[in-house]
Amino acid sequence: MKFLADFFPVILFFVAYKLYGIYAATAVAIASSVIQVTYGRLRKGHVEKTHLITLAILVLFGGLTIILQDRTFIMWKPSVINWLFGAAFLASQFIGGKNLVQRMMESSIDVPDAIWRKLNLTWSLFFILLGFLNLYVANDFFVAERQLMELTGLQQIDFDNCGRHFQGNELEMCNTAHSLEESWVNFKLFGMMGLTMGFIVLQAFYLARHLRENELKREES
Repeated sequence: MKFLADFFPVILFFVAYKLYGIYAATAVAIASSVIQVTYGRLRKGHVEKTHLITLAILVLFGGLTIILQDRTFIMWKPSVINWLFGAAFLASQFIGGKNLVQRMMESSIDVPDAIWRKLNLTWSLFFILLGFLNLYVANDFFVAERQLMELTGLQQIDFDNCGRHFQGNELEMCNTAHSLEESWVNFKLFGMMGLTMGFIVLQAFYLARHLRENELKREES
């Protein structure tokens, strides 16, 4: 349930995009993130730092997207957030007595410090790579958008209504760019959520193996 709650703004962004387009979806994501943080404060008495960081980045990049009518900012946002998380996990390897993974999980799992360090470093690398993967998927749209702008001389393009503004080759390019934008939105929800779930499952198997090893050592002693 917590996993789905963490993806609450992303899920609503996806639904709103399918119904109303990227700018309305960005506004919905900001509003849902505010609700997420407010709910945590009222229900639990505290707000998770990850939710606060996500809200701050979302307000900044989402706000720029809406004000400037430039979807580039919201498409960069997942990369920035993942890189910040990756940097935080990496920094915790060297700052303080315990890294972030150990602080979050040691109350329910007991493994050696070396295992905590490996897990923490793996999470750091995962977030950093996920940030680059987001840019890799978004870059196809950036290229298609730039090519259409250069061809038409326009600074802003309404990709939700290509048929209203273009025809011929320009219409085909606009539809292609819009399709690439949709691919990024699908990746933002299904790709990132799927990769994160898969990573968590792999982590669980890794921890289970070491927990069994610890049990065997206790029995032998």
